[in-house]
Amino acid sequence: MSEPRSNAQHRRRRSRTALAVGVPLALTAAGTFTYGTDLGLLGGSGRQASAAAPAWATDTADGFASVNSLGQNGTYGGRGGKTVTVKTLADLEKYATAAEPYVIVVAGTITMNPVGKEIKVKSDKTIVGQGTAGHIVGGGFFLGQGVHNVIIRNLTIRDAYQGIWNDKDHDFDAIQMDGAHHVWIDHNDLRHMADGLIDVRKDSTNVTVSWNRLSDNNKTFGIGWTENVKTDITIHHNWIRETEQRNPSTDNAAHAHLYNNFLEDAPGTAIKSAYGNYSRGGTKMVLENSLFQGVNNPVIKDSGAAVVQRGNSFSGTSGRNESGGTAFDPKTYYPYSLDKAADLPSILKAGAGPRASIGTTSASTKAAAATTLTVAQDGSGQYRTVQAAVNAVPANNPARVVIAVKPGTYRELVKVPSNKPHVTIRGTGGSRKDTTIVYNNASGTPKPGGGTYGTGGSATVAVEADDFQARNLTISNDFDEKANQNVIKDQQAVALRTAADKVFLDGIIVSGDQDTLLLDTASKDRLGRVYVSNSYVIGNVDFIFGRATAVVDKSVITLKKRWNGTSAGYVTAPSTAANRKGILIANSTVNGDVSAGSFYLGRPWHAGGDASLDPQTTVRNTNLSNAIRSTPWTDMSGFSWKDDRFAEYANYGAGAGQASSNRPHLSDAQAANQEVADWLAGWTPSAS
Repeated sequence: MSEPRSNAQHRRRRSRTALAVGVPLALTAAGTFTYGTDLGLLGGSGRQASAAAPAWATDTADGFASVNSLGQNGTYGGRGGKTVTVKTLADLEKYATAAEPYVIVVAGTITMNPVGKEIKVKSDKTIVGQGTAGHIVGGGFFLGQGVHNVIIRNLTIRDAYQGIWNDKDHDFDAIQMDGAHHVWIDHNDLRHMADGLIDVRKDSTNVTVSWNRLSDNNKTFGIGWTENVKTDITIHHNWIRETEQRNPSTDNAAHAHLYNNFLEDAPGTAIKSAYGNYSRGGTKMVLENSLFQGVNNPVIKDSGAAVVQRGNSFSGTSGRNESGGTAFDPKTYYPYSLDKAADLPSILKAGAGPRASIGTTSASTKAAAATTLTVAQDGSGQYRTVQAAVNAVPANNPARVVIAVKPGTYRELVKVPSNKPHVTIRGTGGSRKDTTIVYNNASGTPKPGGGTYGTGGSATVAVEADDFQARNLTISNDFDEKANQNVIKDQQAVALRTAADKVFLDGIIVSGDQDTLLLDTASKDRLGRVYVSNSYVIGNVDFIFGRATAVVDKSVITLKKRWNGTSAGYVTAPSTAANRKGILIANSTVNGDVSAGSFYLGRPWHAGGDASLDPQTTVRNTNLSNAIRSTPWTDMSGFSWKDDRFAEYANYGAGAGQASSNRPHLSDAQAANQEVADWLAGWTPSAS
C-alpha cells in the first residue's frame, strides 16, 4: 500500500468512480487491478481462462527447474493464463510468441513451414499435446536469451531429418535453448531430427528433462557450448534408444544430475552408439541408478570434469566406463527418490513419452509420501530449505503434510502453490522466535530478469494453497527502508501473503514495516478465510491489508516507528469485495513504542480505484494503547471511510473512545452478528 500524498488528500470526498492515487503501482495497470504473472493468480481481463484449466495445467517441475533462482521460483509455465487449443501453425506460433502467459494445447499434427522452423517461444508458456494427438513435424521450438518459465509436455516432435546422418548443415532441433532458464521438458517423444533432439546451450540453466523418449537420431542431447560453468540441469526417467552420440554430452555444467535413465542400443540395428553419458570441461555430474544396455563407452569424462556414480547398472556394454572427482549433493537443492536401475525398462516403456492422460508422475513425488517432512540447515533433516520440502509435496495431495522446520534463520523465498493444499509449516523450537524465514525484497526491488517484484511479489512467504497452516515460527521481511531511501522508490515489503481459503496462522510472528501481512483471495469472486490466533503482527503502514475475510484473534498487534524515527501509520487497509466480510480484530492488544495519537486503526483500500469494493474493518473487545488516534479511521485515495464499513465494539484501554460520528460503535445487536464465528462461516480451525 502506498501512502497518501498529503493529509488534505485524505479528507477530500470524491465519487466512487475516482481513480486510486494511493494504490501500490505494482498492483495497478492503467487503473485496472491485476497482480501480474509472477504471482500465478488470475487478475486482469486478459488472464481469464476460456474454460476451466485441466488438472495437469497446475503441475510444476521438479529437479533444478523447481529451484528458486534468477527471480523465478520454480517452473509452472502458463498456469493462470488463458487455455487455448491450437490445430494450425499460425495459431501455435501466435500464442507461443505472445507476451502474456498461455496454456497451449496442441490438438493435432502441425507441420512446420519451412522445414526446420523453430518457433521462438516467449516466457510463461505451457505447450502440451492433447492426449497423444499433439505432433510437431519438421521443426521445433527455440527458447532465446532470458526466456523463462516454459513447460513443453506430452508432444511428439519429429521428422526434420534431411537425409544426412551426421548433419552439420541443418540446425533443425526439436527443442533448442540459448540462454533460457527454468524450463521443464516432460513426457515427450523426440525423434528423427536433422541435428539435436535437445540442445541446452549458452548458459541456459534450471532445466529439468524428465520422462521423455529420445530415439532414432545421431545427436541426442547436447548441453553447454559455453566457457562459463553455469548450467544447472536435472535429467531423469528418460528412455534413450537407438541414438549414436550426445546421450547426453554435458559441457561445463555447474550441476548435472542424471538419474533413472535407460540408455539402450538394441542389437541388430544400423545405429551404433559412440558413447553414452559424457562429462566434459568443468562439469560436475552425479549419475545415479541408471541402466546402460548394449551401449559402447557408457560413461566417459574429461580430465577436468567430475562424474560421481552410484547405483548404475551395465549390461552388454563395452569400452570406457569412468568416474572420478567430486561433485555435489543433489538433495541440497531439491528432493527426489530413486527407482532401482533393474526396474527401468518396465517403468519407462510404460511411462515415458506422451500419455493419453498426464500428471505429475515424477518419482520425486514419492519423497512426500511421509506425513512429516523435516527441514534443517545442518543437513540433519530431509531437506536444507523450506522450499525444497514444499517442492516435495505431491501435486493435489489429498492429506496433510507437515513440514517440520528445525531452529535457525532460513533466508529464502517460500511459495506454496495452489495445487499443494493441506500443508503445515511448523517450527520445532521451544519458541516462535527460534525458527525464522526471512528475506528482503520490496515492491521496487529490481528482478534479475527485468522489472520489479511488485507489492504482492515481494512476499517472503507466499501461500496460494487452501487449508494451509503456519505455527510456532517467525516470518519476516527485513527490507531496510532507511538504507534504500534514495535507491528504491516503492518500499512496500510483504512478509507473508496468503491468497487461499482456510488459512490458519497460529502462534507465529509476522514482522515487517510497510505492508507486512497481505491477506488476499485467489480472485475477487473467491472466498478466502484466514484465522490468525495467538500471534504477533508487527508493522507501521497498512500492515494488515487485503481482500480476505480475515480474523486476528487473541493476538498482539505491535506498532513500529518509521525508518526515520517518526510515529505515524495505519493498522489495516481492507479491500473487501461487496457482500463479503473484511478484517476483524478481536480479543487482542494494539500497542507499541510509538507516540500517542499517531496511528489510525484503518483506511479503505479501493484497489485499482474499484468503486464496487466495500472495505470493512471491525475492531472489538480489544485493548487499544494511547497510540490510537481519537478519530481512528481515515480516507484513502479519494475514498471516504464513511462510505465503507469501519466500526468498533467494546474496546478498552487508553486508546479507546466514546462513540461519535467520527468514531462509530456497533450496537449490541449489530455486534451479535460480528463475532469470530460469523467471519469463519462454518469453518472451525484446528491445529494439525
